[in-house]
Amino acid sequence: MLANYTLPDLMLFAFYGLLLVVSGWYFNRRAQNTSDYFLGGQAMPVWMVAMSVLATSQSAATFLGGPDQGYRGNLTYLATNLGAFIAAFFVARVLIPRFYQLKVFTVYELLETRFGARAKQQAGLMYLFGRIFASGARLYMAALAVAMILYGNIAASSVITATVLISVIGLVYSIYGGIRTVIYSDVMQAFTYIGAAVAVIIALLVAIPADLPAIFEVLQNPGEGAPSKLKLFDGSIDFSPSGVFTLTSVFTGFVLLNIAAFGLDQDMTQRVLTCRNAQEGAKAMLWSVVMVIPVMLLFIVIGLLLYIYYQQPALMATNAGAPVPQFAGEPVTIFMYYVLTDLPAGLKGLVTIGILAAALSTLNSGLNSMSSVLIQDLYRPWKRKQGHTNSEHHFVNAGRVAMALVALALASMACLCYYWQQYSDTPLLQFALGVMVFSYSGLLGVYFITLFTQRGSPASVTAALLCGFIIPLLLQPYVMSWYLPETWQITLGFTWQLVIGTLVATLVCAAGQQPDNMPEIKAEAK
Repeated sequence: MLANYTLPDLMLFAFYGLLLVVSGWYFNRRAQNTSDYFLGGQAMPVWMVAMSVLATSQSAATFLGGPDQGYRGNLTYLATNLGAFIAAFFVARVLIPRFYQLKVFTVYELLETRFGARAKQQAGLMYLFGRIFASGARLYMAALAVAMILYGNIAASSVITATVLISVIGLVYSIYGGIRTVIYSDVMQAFTYIGAAVAVIIALLVAIPADLPAIFEVLQNPGEGAPSKLKLFDGSIDFSPSGVFTLTSVFTGFVLLNIAAFGLDQDMTQRVLTCRNAQEGAKAMLWSVVMVIPVMLLFIVIGLLLYIYYQQPALMATNAGAPVPQFAGEPVTIFMYYVLTDLPAGLKGLVTIGILAAALSTLNSGLNSMSSVLIQDLYRPWKRKQGHTNSEHHFVNAGRVAMALVALALASMACLCYYWQQYSDTPLLQFALGVMVFSYSGLLGVYFITLFTQRGSPASVTAALLCGFIIPLLLQPYVMSWYLPETWQITLGFTWQLVIGTLVATLVCAAGQQPDNMPEIKAEAK
């Protein structure tokens, strides 16, 4: 499939490869202890951390999911940022100051102060399990793009090969330098794929033979009986998957989703903990939420323009003698199909580099954060309990081994997601967000009880984390069919699954009462 690329495209690929090698060597020179490796010495600039959080929360899910959403749907996904702002202010006021006060490496160390080391380890395990789902889903999306680049299709063998390729390159790039390397890489990759998105929009506007008012008119009235594709706010009450971007969902499920993402998910919160203090960490997180809106809009606009390009032949036929573009593929490949078939030479190489940047950002996001939980919350306490006093260098090396194990787990999950998403035919953005519910429900329930009540016990924390996973699992349509007759089955959007799962987990955690000997339990666990 590389035969579709011209010499200028291939020269851009060579330049980007050289940039990766040089930047990887430069950024990987440090990380002598675990504070450097996992927290960057808490000396990272606010703007860099904000860009890294942006890249972590977007990346491949945005690069393919945004155009997919615009092509199939409308602008309502942008309204979810209202829930993100509410969540960000909550995390900035309540959680981030606590994390800095306790000088934690991972967000789950907060639970240790209330319920002992076992609760911290269980929360860390639940995060790891859920993050394998979430990052694996994003890696799958990146592999879709790379498979289209290399093979021109998304057959299982092509996607699996692409998954392995991305995993190996991402691991080699980030294994030595730790979180500092990941943040620098995220900033570089974010600028790259944002620039690529702007270039695609310009190319589409040039290719569509109509002015902006005519384009807006078609998007506002796409056809008889068809809803407007410029719809931003949806006030309807809809609990099904098609209603996950309604305002009722935004102010419930999406608030919870973003509290968990910004405050309880080590993948993003670890970046905030690399700032000098809590104030800078909170500022970086809030700025990342602000920056998400224009970046997400860019990719949704690409989808809207692709809808005009492929689905409005009457408008495209106004070019005398020019053939009307035809789309021959699956909806999830709409963006890559355009890049590979219709984008001009040179620009095609730039956009492909943007896609590769998003793919690497997707993988690098999870490697260091998951490694930090494995080492700081699980391995280091175990070694301490065994009476070993290992050096910081030992734990840095252990973190590198953990990264390799994480890369293997994420690649395996990405391959599973291929069959999962293809079977369910869920739009990519909904699929990427929906898989997070399985770990977020339990963590939200446990942290709400920890922060705002004196209830809970080590046993109820365990039960809440398990319930938070089991309840959303039981609400999946393909699972519900196993235990309910067809007339009783319902199909809930992932935001409502999160609301129900969090409510149950909160009640279960609150059912426990902290034992009188809790100080002794925590001391013994340490």
